[in-house]
Amino acid sequence: MKCVICKQGQTNNGLTTVTLERGRTTVVIKDVPANICDNCGEYYLSETVTEKIQNLAEQAFQQGVEIEVLRYAA
Repeated sequence: MKCVICKQGQTNNGLTTVTLERGRTTVVIKDVPANICDNCGEYYLSETVTEKIQNLAEQAFQQGVEIEVLRYAA
């Protein structure tokens, strides 16, 4: 698909790192499957992947951790 951000690049399957913040908690999730723009690097996540990373992040937020670094596992 054509990137909706830069409108120049095409997206390809790859892995990215997603960082989420809420209050004093920062969650970094590595190796997240995504479609990534070959021009600007913007990434697009599927609904399934988005739901999973939101659940991972919510667990960290509820535990009150300050920084959590996780690796995505399907």
